Amino acid sequence: MTLAFLVFFPMIAAVCSYVIGRRSKDARDGFVIVSCLVTFAVTLSAVVGVARGAAYQLTIPGFCGMALNFELDGFRALYALVGGVMWLCTSMLSRQYFAHHYHNRNRYYFFYLMTLGATLGVFLSSDLFTTFIFFEIMSFTSYTWVAHDETPGAMRAAETYLAVAIIGGMVMLVGLFILWMTLGTLTISELYAAAEACESRGALWAAGLCILFGFGAKAGMFPLHIWLPKAHPVAPAPASALLSGILTKSGIFGIIVVSANIFRESKAWGNMLLVLALITMLGGAVLAVFSVNLKRTLACSSMSQIGFILTGIAMSCLLGHHNALAARGALLYMVNHSLFKLILFMAAGVVYMHLHKLNLNDVRGFGRKKPVLHFAFLMGAFGLMGVPGFSGYVSKTLIHEGIVEYAELLHAGGQTGLALLYTLAEWIYLFSGGLTGAYMIKLYICLFWQKHPTEQIFYDAKKPYMTWLTRIALLASAVLVPLLGLQPNLTMDRIADFAGGFLHAGTPVHAVHYFSLTNLKGACISLAIGVIVYVGFIRTKLMPKVDGERVYVDLWPEKLDIEDRVYRPFIYGLLNAGGRLAQIGNEEKLENRVYWPALRALSFAGAVVSKLLGDVLDMIAAQINRTFLAMKHYTETIRVGNAVTDTVGGAADKAAEIVNRTLLRSHPHAHHYTGTLAGWWNGMMAAVRRITHTMSYGLLLFGLGLCVMLVYLLMH
Repeated sequence: MTLAFLVFFPMIAAVCSYVIGRRSKDARDGFVIVSCLVTFAVTLSAVVGVARGAAYQLTIPGFCGMALNFELDGFRALYALVGGVMWLCTSMLSRQYFAHHYHNRNRYYFFYLMTLGATLGVFLSSDLFTTFIFFEIMSFTSYTWVAHDETPGAMRAAETYLAVAIIGGMVMLVGLFILWMTLGTLTISELYAAAEACESRGALWAAGLCILFGFGAKAGMFPLHIWLPKAHPVAPAPASALLSGILTKSGIFGIIVVSANIFRESKAWGNMLLVLALITMLGGAVLAVFSVNLKRTLACSSMSQIGFILTGIAMSCLLGHHNALAARGALLYMVNHSLFKLILFMAAGVVYMHLHKLNLNDVRGFGRKKPVLHFAFLMGAFGLMGVPGFSGYVSKTLIHEGIVEYAELLHAGGQTGLALLYTLAEWIYLFSGGLTGAYMIKLYICLFWQKHPTEQIFYDAKKPYMTWLTRIALLASAVLVPLLGLQPNLTMDRIADFAGGFLHAGTPVHAVHYFSLTNLKGACISLAIGVIVYVGFIRTKLMPKVDGERVYVDLWPEKLDIEDRVYRPFIYGLLNAGGRLAQIGNEEKLENRVYWPALRALSFAGAVVSKLLGDVLDMIAAQINRTFLAMKHYTETIRVGNAVTDTVGGAADKAAEIVNRTLLRSHPHAHHYTGTLAGWWNGMMAAVRRITHTMSYGLLLFGLGLCVMLVYLLMH
């Protein structure tokens, strides 16, 4: 019952919150906080139960033998608790954050709780089929967070997010098909034994790469990171905290499943993952250094920190039986990053909900004379930078020592040249950590030390600037950073012992002396690099003086935008290539008898499908909220008026007229019913317009077709 409650209670609460919100906004806000509090309490009790040796398993029968399977072990219980903490804190912030200047709050809270249930479904799943189902639900429900403001920028970022989610999900599904056909199982606990006995390594690699693509897209791994720097700045700050802090970890969850089971001791897999990790880590840090947007900097930082976690997973594969330090470091880095981004994005939310600005030139000086905000941000920054005495230092040190350990093993084995490559990887790791320090120093000095040239008196006068709920959320999460970091052998090591089995982490030969000179040296090198980069590059090149005042300038070249320069041209190029193929052969018979009939048939089929899809979506929306799909800040100028929709529209109007003349003629509320039919019809046509003129329309139809194919395969 515990597992079913954790997964489905938030989804039921989502519906209840929507109904309550139609009556009272204050009651809805309180209900959401209480629901998150109840979920947190149940996850905490589950952690205690697992620690005492209790076993939790749940199977929900499905069709054609495809059941939903859940279980609770140390890692799953830990991340269910992390999810509970993050949703509870962000729900407390959301009450103040959405109090003014925001619309569609009912919709936000509905999908907020739906995503909680879906995310817990991912982390509690015991087989990859269940993981995939809830992973896709989570992707679609969280899409509304990115699109929440419905501005052109938000819609474009949401379009990118949805495209990456759909493409990643479909590629992952192909990988799961291959894995099922190759191993005969998708149960996570059975993958290692089945993979060891499998002789078809090529099929395993094909499946592994497809699954890595799907989960890596959600994690923000290079080169699938394009959604991350664009989604966070436009999403509400509480949603950004969840997107960065835990939804990216659902992608890491899948990467761990593949790496720690199918490719547990594979040097080739470890090296491939290490290369991707280093690029992700360094690339995200460089983007964050150049960024002049508060939330974009934190978003690029998330990309970089995902690279750090992936480095730990890669080193765990390379080290094999000696993976204790690297695997435990990756686990603790996941937890730490979730905590740090919770703090930092909530702090950014406090700034934004007062100023409605994110550019560093506009927000500088806002944090002056605000001690609670100052303390919370400083704890998150110190943790992210890996300052000794804070929890982030522990996980950074463990992964760093894992890289050093592998280089030393290679050197001892006579592979000196190869060892030098991993020494280079170590320095990339330290330099990326230094860049982390540089951009966090930039944000800290901007918010809490600099003064705004014209608005500082106005900023200082903003008191009180936080409600007591927001203060509790910020302080409670911020206090954890030094508490976990001051006595790491009593706190962080116990967390690693509790949850490390999921990563198949070995047991350290001896206790790690975190504050020895050897371990402190790596942290000091990174921090020194950070100070040098800030003083020598950021303040001189990215903060030039204009009229005696330092101004933050964005010097990042627009032509280096991978999405606009590579991905979108590639997709549009494919579409154009398809159009040019239709022009090959200019014979009149071929054109008139083959191409044009085929194109008309495709157009007809597409129009019918889009109409049906629009009907279904909008009828559901009408029952939930008549403004559910409304885009108040997004004007559509393209008219839908092809033969199919016009014909169906005319038929519907005729049917409404007949119903009015015959069935409703004597009904006292006939005018109301016919008006409702007309309203539903106009709403459905608006849904068709919105769906059929977005980049993701074709992807949605592709996904729908693949789902139909999946059902067909399962039934046959």
